[in-house]
Amino acid sequence: MMQTKENAVTGYAQQIMNQVRKVVVGKDNVLLWVLAAILAKGHILLEDVPGVGKTTMALAYSKVLSLEYSRVQFTPDVLPSDVTGYSIPDQRTGEMVYQKGAVICNLFLADELNRATSRTQSALLEAMEEGQVTVDGISHPLPKPFVVIATQNPTGAAGTQLLPDSQMDRFTVRLSLGYPSPKDEIAMVMNRQEGNPLHKLSALMTRENLVAMQEEVENTYIKDSVVKYIVDLIVATRNHEDILRGASPRATLAVTAMAKAVAQLRGRDYVLPGDVREVFTWTIAHRLLLSPKAEGQGKTPEQILSEIISQVPAPRMR
Repeated sequence: MMQTKENAVTGYAQQIMNQVRKVVVGKDNVLLWVLAAILAKGHILLEDVPGVGKTTMALAYSKVLSLEYSRVQFTPDVLPSDVTGYSIPDQRTGEMVYQKGAVICNLFLADELNRATSRTQSALLEAMEEGQVTVDGISHPLPKPFVVIATQNPTGAAGTQLLPDSQMDRFTVRLSLGYPSPKDEIAMVMNRQEGNPLHKLSALMTRENLVAMQEEVENTYIKDSVVKYIVDLIVATRNHEDILRGASPRATLAVTAMAKAVAQLRGRDYVLPGDVREVFTWTIAHRLLLSPKAEGQGKTPEQILSEIISQVPAPRMR
């Protein structure tokens, strides 16, 4: 019936990873999660201190995947119209003409998003959820594929504020690059002796190729019992005593999409319970609101999710 094999997704993924790791050294696990989220038609939130390579990684993926790239460095001065665009009157006809905003691209890097005002942060919501922006009552579709990679400094850093819950829920995964090991940091310096390695990257596919890969991932087979397993895990977050607000139905769809992407990256055209367990914490942790008691005890969303995974029985695959 279904067999493990190297499919088009797996073959391309290996080539993509080989290219991107020339620029981002020693972070293969994070690079794989980012690629999985892109294949799942998702959006990525990178929470890290400045200077660890978040922007470089986004640029590397845009070059290798032939994606039109746009970046906004968010500050309190950035307006919603800077992101979504605006309309101005045509001097000849008097009609309003749409001027594209920065988000009209394939890969949008929202750098230090949590330094922006809430109003500007919210300008991204429609783009992330519906693949379009609405300006003066007129909807403008975004090109396909469309991916947001947002970075934020850890909460409490100067000039930052919490992203709204509605925004957090639209990010498929939250990841952290972290500092490189001394060995990897030496390799990073040596790689730059002959110039910026970004300039040596070449495109491996067209945008149409990537859209086809996303469709292949979306069509990955998943049994009813595995879907029930995902829902059981999600429901457990809503009923846990340490969690005030559990995962939403949107999170259920995100876990399913990420599990399909990981299955394809592993060379399978079907999802196993292990794929679900592998993606669950990365996909859910940033969506949860813990109880004051749990926070007072020093518990983290990751610890609680690990507990849930150990308690919810997985289906047996035949």
